[in-house]
Amino acid sequence: MLVVGLPRGGVPVAFEVARALRAPLETFVVRKLGVPGHEELAMGAIASGGITVLEQDVIRELGIPPGLVERVARSEQVELERREALYRGTRPFPELRGRTVIVVDDGLATGATMAAAVAALREPGPAKIIVAVPVAAPPTCAMLGEIADECICVATPTPFHGVGMWYVDFGQTSDEEVRSLLAEADRDGAGANTELAEM
Repeated sequence: MLVVGLPRGGVPVAFEVARALRAPLETFVVRKLGVPGHEELAMGAIASGGITVLEQDVIRELGIPPGLVERVARSEQVELERREALYRGTRPFPELRGRTVIVVDDGLATGATMAAAVAALREPGPAKIIVAVPVAAPPTCAMLGEIADECICVATPTPFHGVGMWYVDFGQTSDEEVRSLLAEADRDGAGANTELAEM
């Protein structure tokens, strides 16, 4: 079993999940493609491994030209590569084949970022991919349940409004906090349940 947090906000949540399960913690970089001028609204996402997921309904409804989508994707690719180098350095991503992978974020709005992560993590052939989040829009939770093997959304409030509405403190997680939590998880890993870690 492996717990994977999506940075930045998903890593503190994933850290607690990994600690509760006594499972290893990793991070996997995915970047949302925000609509220019309305960056919180996702028109897609990119992930490590060259995976791109586009929200065609959003693109069509807002009349976003392909060139603009490509320009935003190129910009986000630079940030994706920066974060990969910062969080992982030269350390290779662990073997996923045959393992259960729990992918964690701080919440799901459109689900584009998580969908890109699931698509990319599916490539190496894990036995099972479970999406786990504290809060999600009900339709998004249902959609992720169709592309992942299982989707666990602790709360699915209606109306949803946005992930930040359901946190007392939704301050931005820093790069340093992500690195610190990953380092702490590595140190704690020596005491992890070996059988769980190898699942």
